[in-house]
This record gives sequence, C-alpha cells and structure tokens, in this order.
Amino acid sequence: MTRVGVGALAVVWMCGMWLAGSASAHHSIQAQFDINRHITVSGTVVRIEFINPHSYLTVNAKDPDGKVVRWAFEMGAAAQLRRAGLSRADRGGVKAGDEVTVVALAARDGSNSGLLQELKMADGREFKFTPDPNGN
Repeated sequence: MTRVGVGALAVVWMCGMWLAGSASAHHSIQAQFDINRHITVSGTVVRIEFINPHSYLTVNAKDPDGKVVRWAFEMGAAAQLRRAGLSRADRGGVKAGDEVTVVALAARDGSNSGLLQELKMADGREFKFTPDPNGN
C-alpha cells in the first residue's frame, strides 16, 4: 500500500472512532427510564444545574414516614430549558429553597431519580418537557 493510502486509511479510521464514540456516549431514554411509569414528587429544590448536554434538578422530599429523601432529575440541555421558559435563579427562575412538584419518568433501576417531564412551581408557574412518542 502506498504512503498516501495508509494516511487515508488512518484518517478514515480516526473519523470512524470519533463518530462511534459520540454515538455510544449518548443513552436512550427508554434504556434508562420507564416511559410507561410516571412519578410525582413534591419537595424543596436543593440544586439546579443548567449544563450541557443534560441539566439536573435535585429535590429533597419527605417519604410517607416523614424522612427526607433526595431525588435527582435529569433534564434537557440548558438551551432547551430556556426555550421552555425555565431560567436560572439570577434571571428570576428556579433556585434552591423553592417548593416544587415534579412529574417525571421513573428510573428503571428503582433509584430516586427520573427524567423530568413537568415542573410546577409553588407560585403557579408550570414548565413542560416531554419526549417524542418514541421516548427520545
């Protein structure tokens, strides 16, 4: 094989590895969350992180015995949240200490986590985040 042929093969191989890494790094919603099981959690915001590729909301809620349980909810990218009207605390949005009700897809592993679908604020504001019919 010529020197140019080996170089071209190396470029093709590197591009293939880059694309494979990108594809495997992203997970399927249906693999991690049960798209047929919604949960509702009411509690106090501990933290909200507007980051990419997924933002996160952490909420403390009380279980039936009154014990505080920490819940973690995955959300879309920061730009997706802004398009839905959700903003950071410094822009009058969600902040630690806010009382919220979350509707989410339950985690398949049974952990206290989920994929946020709706966020209802104590002041009456509601934000909806829903996947397409295939769960993506």
